[in-house]
Amino acid sequence: MQQFDIVIVGGGMVGGALACALAPLGLTIALVEQHTPTPYQKEQPMDLRVSAISAASEQLLTQVGAWQHLSAMRTCPYRYLETWETDNSHLLFDSATMSRDHLGHIIENRLIQLALWQQLATFDNVTILAGQTITDIEPCSDGYALTIGEQQVSCHLLVGADGANSLVRQQANIGITAWDYRQHAMLINITTACEQQDITWQQFTENGPRALLPLAGNKASLVWYDSPATIRRLSSLPLAQLKQHIINEFPDRLGQFDVDDRGSFPLTRRHAHTYYKDNLVLLGDAAHTINPLAGQGVNLGFKDVIKLSELIHQAHSQGKCWWHVDTLNAYQQSRKPDNLLMQSAMDVFYLTFSNHHGPIKLLRNSALKLAQQSHWGKKQVMKYAMGL
Repeated sequence: MQQFDIVIVGGGMVGGALACALAPLGLTIALVEQHTPTPYQKEQPMDLRVSAISAASEQLLTQVGAWQHLSAMRTCPYRYLETWETDNSHLLFDSATMSRDHLGHIIENRLIQLALWQQLATFDNVTILAGQTITDIEPCSDGYALTIGEQQVSCHLLVGADGANSLVRQQANIGITAWDYRQHAMLINITTACEQQDITWQQFTENGPRALLPLAGNKASLVWYDSPATIRRLSSLPLAQLKQHIINEFPDRLGQFDVDDRGSFPLTRRHAHTYYKDNLVLLGDAAHTINPLAGQGVNLGFKDVIKLSELIHQAHSQGKCWWHVDTLNAYQQSRKPDNLLMQSAMDVFYLTFSNHHGPIKLLRNSALKLAQQSHWGKKQVMKYAMGL
C-alpha cells in the first residue's frame, strides 16, 4: 500500500488548486481524477462550461503559479456588470469604481484545470492518478485507505473535491440539505460580429434570466434560464432554429451572431451537514452548490481552498498534526457560514425575481433603481463579489 500525506479526490478546479497550494509544503499528495483535461490548442472551439473568476480567485491562481499558464492560453477580462428587468431599472457596476481595470475574468473551466495541472507537473511530491476508478474507501488507523484501480493507497487526510455527487461525501455518510430549483439553464456558445466585449449582463424576464458572458475574441456565452420543459424543447432544435428563438427572447444587444454549440443542466442547491469528519474534509461543490445567478460557485470553492490551505500551512509550520480535527473544525467555522450566507442571498434573489405579482415587481425594480444611485452600496457589493 502506497502511503500519502493527502489524497485529493477530484482533480478539477478546486481540487487542483488545493494540490497546488499545499505542494510547496513538501507533503506527499495524490490527486485522483477520472478525466484528464484535453491539451490546449489555439484553434479549439470554446468549451461550454465557463466560470466568472473573481479578483480573489485570480489572486489565488497567481499565488499557486497557475495564472501564468492561463495567460498563455485564453482569458476574457470584463470591466462592467449590468443587470435589469425593465428599461428604467438598470443597475451597472464598473471596475473603475474600485480603481481597477477589470471586475473579473470569464475563463473556460477546462483551461483553469489544465493550468493547475501544468503547475502540478513542476512538483515531485504530487502524483496524479488519472483515468482510474475508486472502488473502495475505508477508514484505517490515522487516516483512510482507498482502492484505486489495481492500486491501494492510504493517507492521513482524505479530501473530497469531487463535485455535487461526491463519492467521498457519500462514503463518509455525510448528509445534505438539498432541493431542485424550478428551472434549468441552457449554455449557448456564439460567434459575434463584434470583437471581444468587456461587459457581462443579465436581464430578468417572466420565464427566467437571459445572460451574456463575454469570451475571448469575438466569442460569447449565452445563458438561458427557463422551465425544464422549455429547455428540453430548445435543446432538441437545430442550431438555426435555436438562433431564431434567441433573437426573439434575448435583448437586442447581440448584433449579428452564429450559434456554435449548446448544452443544459438543472439548477440545484446542496449543502453538506458537516464539512469534515476525522481525517476527512469536503471542499467546493462536494460541500455546497449554489444557484449560478451571480456566478459565485467556483469562487466559493476557491475561498474554501484559501482557508483550508492557510490553516494547514499554519499548523504544519508549528509542528502540529495539520490533519487534526482542530484544523478541520476551524476551516468549517470559517467557511460554512459564508457559504450559507451566499446560498441564502441567491435564494432570496431567485425567489424575488421569479415572483410576478405586480407589487413585488414594482418593489424590486424600485430597489434596482435605488441601488444604481447608491455609490457606497454598489461599491460594497462589488467588494464582496470580488472577494476583496
